[in-house]
Amino acid sequence: MTLLVFIASLLGAMAIGAPVAFALMFCGVALMCYMGMFNSQIIAQNMIAGADTFTLLAIPFFVLAGELMNSGGLSKRIIEFAIACVGHIRGGLGIVAIVAAIIMASISGSAAADTAALAAILIPMMAKAGYNVPRSAGLIASGGIIAPVIPPSMAFIVFGVAANVSITQLFMAGIVPGILMGLMLIVTWQLLVRNDDIKPLPKAPAKDRLRATGRAAWALGMPVIILGGIKAGVVTPTEAAVIAAAYALFVGMFIYRELKPRDLPHVILQAAKTTSIIMFLVCAALVSAWLITAANIPGEITGYISPLIDQPKMLMLVIMILVLIVGTALDLTPTILILTPVLMPIIKQAGIDPVYFGVLFIMNCCIGLITPPVGVVLNVVSGVGRVPLGKVVTGIWPFLIAQILVLLLLVLFPEIVIVPARWLI
Repeated sequence: MTLLVFIASLLGAMAIGAPVAFALMFCGVALMCYMGMFNSQIIAQNMIAGADTFTLLAIPFFVLAGELMNSGGLSKRIIEFAIACVGHIRGGLGIVAIVAAIIMASISGSAAADTAALAAILIPMMAKAGYNVPRSAGLIASGGIIAPVIPPSMAFIVFGVAANVSITQLFMAGIVPGILMGLMLIVTWQLLVRNDDIKPLPKAPAKDRLRATGRAAWALGMPVIILGGIKAGVVTPTEAAVIAAAYALFVGMFIYRELKPRDLPHVILQAAKTTSIIMFLVCAALVSAWLITAANIPGEITGYISPLIDQPKMLMLVIMILVLIVGTALDLTPTILILTPVLMPIIKQAGIDPVYFGVLFIMNCCIGLITPPVGVVLNVVSGVGRVPLGKVVTGIWPFLIAQILVLLLLVLFPEIVIVPARWLI
């Protein structure tokens, strides 16, 4: 019965238009009332405890690093570098989009920010070159969701805090799956454009490629510093976030000189708005998470799926289907915060590696960002690229299926995630 109260109160609050954070708080209050233990101090204490975590300091700094990267010209130079290297290949601008998406993912970790930067520059170029615009928009949206999978990732930080899993291990474990997502998109794109009448860009002379590499060197050095520092144990993910923001500020203002002092208030305000939304969600989720544990909802769910506890792959498949369905209606962060406290006890009981589960869980939540009807990243591409949302949805399907196939591959062969992660860690 507690499970029914949890689901009904959460969905009911969202159905009447309550923001997700308030729906999570209402859900917690409903559970407290049902169990006869309502206490407003518990709500306040759990919300404060939700924000009072050193690890979560990484979120505002990575958000700020992403804003500084886009405003300071780092994103533009990464795209120019990718065009110089692979733009001349048939279907090259599509490959440019994915290569740039992977590089930018290793800097900001924000799907919306990376997608906006790619869409603003590449969609007009692809339309002018004769590419199918809806398909191009779908590719860029699909490439954008690589950002929360490749470190540094704000999604991994939120999951790590909610699930009490090592964020460093999650970062290292996300590298190979993120690259696989990019490779699958490139293969899918090349299959789709093989018969299109597209004129490739002229091959850049070696001198121009070297110049583009030199112009992008400072931007390309950022992921090396972030991941290298974390891997070497020199910095924690939180400290790496501070370094990333400081590095992006320095490069944007003093190297590329595209970031002016007058731009800083706007950049900081945008980062603060994004951070406040994420942090309020985290705080509200801690209320419902505490009540989920107190009401033993994971135990209730375990009773329903107990036949699958001894079949980890089948259990993972069922959970991934559930997350995929939930992801069509919820944004990335709410999905993580709502489902993590419910699913983690089940995962541990089944003996599934929490880091492996975390990577697949975040991948699945990211797929929800390009899945109608909500699809936050679809709306970003539509707005920034000035492509009608209906056309973006039409163009997304081949790439959406490709990403689901990568997820299925990792469910069937966990070693693809686990073995490289152990080596990298």
